[in-house]
Amino acid sequence: MANTLVVVAHPDLSNSRINAAWRNAIESLPGVTVIDLYGRYPDGKIDVAAEQRLIEANDRIVLQFPMQWYNCTPLLKQWIDDVFAPGWAYGGGRAVAGKTLCIAVSTYSKASDYEKGGRYGRTLEELTSPFEVLAFRVEMLYQPGFFLSGLESLSDEELAISTEQYREFVASCGCG
Repeated sequence: MANTLVVVAHPDLSNSRINAAWRNAIESLPGVTVIDLYGRYPDGKIDVAAEQRLIEANDRIVLQFPMQWYNCTPLLKQWIDDVFAPGWAYGGGRAVAGKTLCIAVSTYSKASDYEKGGRYGRTLEELTSPFEVLAFRVEMLYQPGFFLSGLESLSDEELAISTEQYREFVASCGCG
């Protein structure tokens, strides 16, 4: 069984309804390591060597975050910039080659906003395509993301369904 590292990158996980529920649903899965990026690095000073060791110990990496301004959260962007370093991930290094990368993204806006004819004129796949390109650049395999939209009006029942789907996504190697 492949080991999976889930990097939860919510700036205020203690007040998150969705990302906290997702994290709680996967924490006890065998072979899954979950880290709270903002809890781990409240000062924004990332221990690059420690993070690289975590990645090296896992076959799959899931980046879980709420979409902010059509992108990932700032600390996750910094984590990617710092950890996927030249000489380690590319540019002579191949530490992540062959591993799988996937994303799990929550959005406040409703799903119909993320359609070609919707409010933003772009799909979530298009808006998150930099993660696919990152994977390509460092020779990782990229799998389609797990998305949940419409958080403003999400019922408890819909959240429970999404949480179970996310658990299955991570447990069944839905990301790889």
